[in-house]
Amino acid sequence: MSATAQVLLAYWRTRYGPGARARTRAALEAYQARAVERHLRRVLPRAAFYRRHFAGRPLNAWADVPTVDKKVLLAHFDEANTAGIRYDEALALALRAEQTRDFAPVLRGVTVGLSSGTSGTRGLFLVSAAEQAAWAGAALARVLPGGRLSAQRVAFFLRANSNLYTSVRSRLIRFEYFDLLDPLPGHLARLNALQPTIVVGPPSLLALLAQAAGAGRLTIAPRKVVAVGEVLDPLDAAVIAHHFGGPVHQVYQATEGFLGSTCVNGTLHLHEDLVVIQPEWLDEAARKFVPIVTDFHRLTQPILRYRLDDIMTARAAPCPCGSPRRALDGIEGRCDDIFYFPALAGGWVPVFPDFIRRALMAGGPQLAGYVARQVAPGRVEIALAAPAEARAEIEAAATAALTALCARVGAVRPDAVYSTGGAPELTGRKFKRVARLMDAPEGV
Repeated sequence: MSATAQVLLAYWRTRYGPGARARTRAALEAYQARAVERHLRRVLPRAAFYRRHFAGRPLNAWADVPTVDKKVLLAHFDEANTAGIRYDEALALALRAEQTRDFAPVLRGVTVGLSSGTSGTRGLFLVSAAEQAAWAGAALARVLPGGRLSAQRVAFFLRANSNLYTSVRSRLIRFEYFDLLDPLPGHLARLNALQPTIVVGPPSLLALLAQAAGAGRLTIAPRKVVAVGEVLDPLDAAVIAHHFGGPVHQVYQATEGFLGSTCVNGTLHLHEDLVVIQPEWLDEAARKFVPIVTDFHRLTQPILRYRLDDIMTARAAPCPCGSPRRALDGIEGRCDDIFYFPALAGGWVPVFPDFIRRALMAGGPQLAGYVARQVAPGRVEIALAAPAEARAEIEAAATAALTALCARVGAVRPDAVYSTGGAPELTGRKFKRVARLMDAPEGV
């Protein structure tokens, strides 16, 4: 089967296959169970690490197998993939591609890539040509306006290109890769010439493009703007939507798979027709969890009961679109970005990034941007982008909101040290508005 035919088949399955046809949660979960067990019959004979890890358990007990994480899979990389690829040769190819900016080479027909490493360790991922086609078909089904095949010019901003992304190419789809390491003026010139119908990139980059559009230096009118790779902050979403005349959509794409996207109502849904995502609750009352991912399609580098470090907030009410796939209020960031404040009663209180975000946004409508960094248990450094005449009022409001937050959670309020800044930058690194720079306290 040709690559184009594989992409079209994956597109059809994503839109009309048995997972897409599930109309209730029970039907979706029954489909997932069948798909995972079928997938395990293919994986376990071929991946020695997982064969040992499952330790003779019956296939229908897969949901209770111990979780793995990035550190575990990197340590067992050679035995956890089914292509016979060694860690050292994969890493050498991926590093060479990043240094030369030539991402076309493959290793025995398999694409190798590196994650950005925002959680401290860079992950290696392997994707076969068939899996690239499956990703491309699913992406077309979920990202194209209306989900329908039509002529599109897609501008895709990435820190590193990959055969995974450039596989989305046909007479209908013109894909253009924009390297985030290149200067912004060059991007603006290329975008003005391309006139893309879809723009995909990190929110920090999209915010810079929106500002350029507001200044008249960018003259594009995309039908869809899609945020990937970073937390979509409400401040950035508002700026992007204002200048591009429509809502900002999201795609939740990780090394571990194509995990979520927004529906027609703008709600972020997990792709539970493509993967199983089990919640490990951090705070069930606040609806916050980390996902445990089981991909029932990827064979080259199986992802089974894989614990991610992302913090998600489940949506309280069902989405009006009617999909049985889990809906989210948003993705907050990493567990590594949870702040820890001394508790009034002793010990430590975890404070989720979203709580910090909301406290700072209490500064009011003149707040144009912020960055909050916890540098010590009793110290948070906050950079604010705001008019000079409004800074005192914004700082006072933010401090009052932080005080109220700490009283609510039973924590000692840290000293807040304010400075100017807080605007997105084009650096090639992930832009994070809320980050913890100190180590987590012992015992948490």
